[in-house]
Amino acid sequence: MSDHTPATDREGRPLLRAFGQRLNELIAALHPDERKRPGYARLAKEIRETTGGTISGTYLWELATGKKRNVTLEQLDVLAEYFGVPPEYFLSDDVAERVNSQLRLAVALRDSRVRNLALRAEGLSPATLDAVLTIIEEARKVQNLGPSQDEGAEGGTGGTGGTGKSSDAPS
Repeated sequence: MSDHTPATDREGRPLLRAFGQRLNELIAALHPDERKRPGYARLAKEIRETTGGTISGTYLWELATGKKRNVTLEQLDVLAEYFGVPPEYFLSDDVAERVNSQLRLAVALRDSRVRNLALRAEGLSPATLDAVLTIIEEARKVQNLGPSQDEGAEGGTGGTGGTGKSSDAPS
């Protein structure tokens, strides 16, 4: 293989793998309970009814599993519209990471206890918020959860900036 071979060819086409992975992440974010998650046929029907775009359950399954490798721009737009993400989400690592961060927040906020914790923390001093965050990180360690996924994004446990709110995140 020459040195001029594109990285995507040498690495087994990561964009295609990423597309299926990102599609599955969106499905999981929209339907977090695997037992209640619709099948691809029902999901395709919901997509058609919501967007007016045409997509079949089989095609959706093929995209999600990487069996199909040729998504059209029209289908990309339909998927982006249905999931409430920019079309670039499927193609750009930077956009995907930003949206996934917002999705993690949206999923976490579905839990009333997490919302309650966040609402009760409002108004606390920065030093107190840092102490609460330290306690939460220690609790995550005790439960073998590791550091939170957004810990590094806001400067460690001391970061209290950013709300993570976006109109791009599905509800």
